[in-house]
Amino acid sequence: MKRSTWLPAATALTFISAFVFNGCKPGTRGVAAEVQAAPFTKHDTDTAQPPVAPAAAVLDTALYDAKLKYMANGDTSGRWPVKTDYPLPGAVLPFKRVLAFYGNLYSTKMGILGELPEKDMLAKLQEEVKNWHAADTSMEVVPALHYIAVTAQGSAGADGKYRLRMPHKEIDKILVMAEKINALVFIDIQVGLSNLQAEVPQLEKYLKMPHVHLGIDPEFSMKTGKKPGSVIGSFDAADINYTTEYLAKLVKENNLPPKMLVVHRFTRPMVTNYKNIKLRPETQIIMDMDGWGAQARKISTYRSFLYPEPVQYTGFKLFYKNDFREKGAGS
Repeated sequence: MKRSTWLPAATALTFISAFVFNGCKPGTRGVAAEVQAAPFTKHDTDTAQPPVAPAAAVLDTALYDAKLKYMANGDTSGRWPVKTDYPLPGAVLPFKRVLAFYGNLYSTKMGILGELPEKDMLAKLQEEVKNWHAADTSMEVVPALHYIAVTAQGSAGADGKYRLRMPHKEIDKILVMAEKINALVFIDIQVGLSNLQAEVPQLEKYLKMPHVHLGIDPEFSMKTGKKPGSVIGSFDAADINYTTEYLAKLVKENNLPPKMLVVHRFTRPMVTNYKNIKLRPETQIIMDMDGWGAQARKISTYRSFLYPEPVQYTGFKLFYKNDFREKGAGS
């Protein structure tokens, strides 16, 4: 099947209310996944065997270069692909395209992860993986579950931080689901009035697992002290650098493959001082095109904010329902 060229460069991840990392458009509708709670199965996160092997011994640099060029999708601006050192062996990108279903098990509205029963959700994810591979057979597509483990709240809570940490037993459910289809896992953080320095270490036992990666959401990082949802928040390069330094330390100390870090974004001010973001062999940064909207507007936003401010890779979040609510969005 002929590859579409609707994304200019470097899209490596797709979220449905999901997203995709890596760049081409399938012939199917956009995927906005929401999460659904499955019956709890006890999962010992300290002893469970992850579905992804530890880091490979050698990185195929020739294949890396070829894949990176392919993902740049004929870009002639000189921005893409981003020039950086090679990642450590075992890197997912740019060798594979990641297709992730997104959401929270307590909510049917945050993404498909929580909207459908577990069996139906996993089957739909596997079917979407096949669709994306059929659209571009040159790229292996791997499934992922992207779980919002810290959610922004409309009320302050006991500590005044306007965020709620999910019980670890809920994260464990996601790990069990992922094992059933050999999927990657992303744990996502909406800090509210907290910060990444307080929230990321709470998830360290999961981030030590080779197949578990991280997502952070600037929209709900309320540096001004305002309530989440009242204004759009932001992360600075310093916040992202703290996070990748933390992940890099885990990678080196535990002999792990590189960790992916997804940063959700749909306005320019959501990420400040992007030129100061540090790239590390132990981490891979994906700037994800977030937000609801019709196809033309989302592509325009991508080209306006993500494409001209290259960091490393990009992702694109698609919503099954919300992207089609605008007049003229199609069906």
